Amino acid sequence: MPLLIGMIIVLAAVLGGYVLSHGQLVALWQPFELLIIGGAALGAFIIANPAKVSLEALRNIPKLFSRSRYSKILYMELLAMLYDIFSVMRKEGLIAIEEHIEDPKSSSVFTKYPLLRKDQQSIEFICDYLRLMMIGDMTPYELENLIDIELETHHHDELAPGMAIGKVADALPGFGIVAAVLGIVITMQSLGGPPEEIGYHVAAALVGTFLGILLAYGFVGPISTAMEYRAHEKANFYGCIKACIMASLNGVPPQVAIEFGRKTLPHKVRPGFEELEARVRGR
Repeated sequence: MPLLIGMIIVLAAVLGGYVLSHGQLVALWQPFELLIIGGAALGAFIIANPAKVSLEALRNIPKLFSRSRYSKILYMELLAMLYDIFSVMRKEGLIAIEEHIEDPKSSSVFTKYPLLRKDQQSIEFICDYLRLMMIGDMTPYELENLIDIELETHHHDELAPGMAIGKVADALPGFGIVAAVLGIVITMQSLGGPPEEIGYHVAAALVGTFLGILLAYGFVGPISTAMEYRAHEKANFYGCIKACIMASLNGVPPQVAIEFGRKTLPHKVRPGFEELEARVRGR
C-alpha cells in the first residue's frame, strides 16, 4: 500500500504542477517515446542479468504492493516454535528431535505454526542446522561460521533482483536522452515545414528526456530500494534463527535462547518479553 500511495503522490505532484502551470496533458502523451525508453530498458535488463534474477525481480515487484510478511505475529510464531524444539532437546535429548526434522510436515511441533509451515525455505534452514547439532561433530565456532557463510550467500541472492532493478533506474535517464535525440533527428527532417509541426516534434523530443528522468527517480529507483528493504527484512529473520540456535548450542535454557533471538529484532516487529513469555507458556 505505501508503494501505491507514493506513486500516486509522484504523479499528482508532477502532473498537477504541470497542469497548474497551464500545460496540456495531451502534449505529454508520446507512446513512441515510451516504446523507445521502455523497450530499450527492458532489453538492457535482460542482457545484463541471468534469467533467474530477471524472473525473480519481476515476481517480487507485485509483492511490494502488499504488506511485508515479517511482522510481529510471524516472529512470535518463530520464537515459540524454536522454544518448543529446544524444550524437547533439553528434556529428552538431541536424538528426540530426529523425528521432527526428518519429516517436518508431519511433525507435532512444526505443524502447530501455520505461518511458518508455508515457508519451506526457513523450515529447511532450521532442520539442517538442528541435524548438524544432533550429529555433534562440529564445534559451536565451526557451526556459526558455516551459518554465516550460508546467510551471506543467501542475502546476496536476495539482494540481486533489487540491485538489477536499480541498474535499470540508473540507465533510464540515458535512454530518455536517446529518445530525445531521435526526436531531434525527426525535427531536423521537418525543417522548412510549418512552425507548428517543428514545435510539435521538439516537444515530443523533450518529453523523452522528461519520461526517462521521471521513471528513473520517481518509480523504478524507489521500487529497487523497496526490494532491497524486503531483502534486509528476510536477512533479519534468518539472523534471529541463527542467534537462537547458537544460544541453544552453547547450553542456554530454551527461554533464554529465544531471548537472544528476540534481541536481534528491530523494535517495530520485536515482541515484548512478557508478551513472548505468555505466548510460549500457552497463556
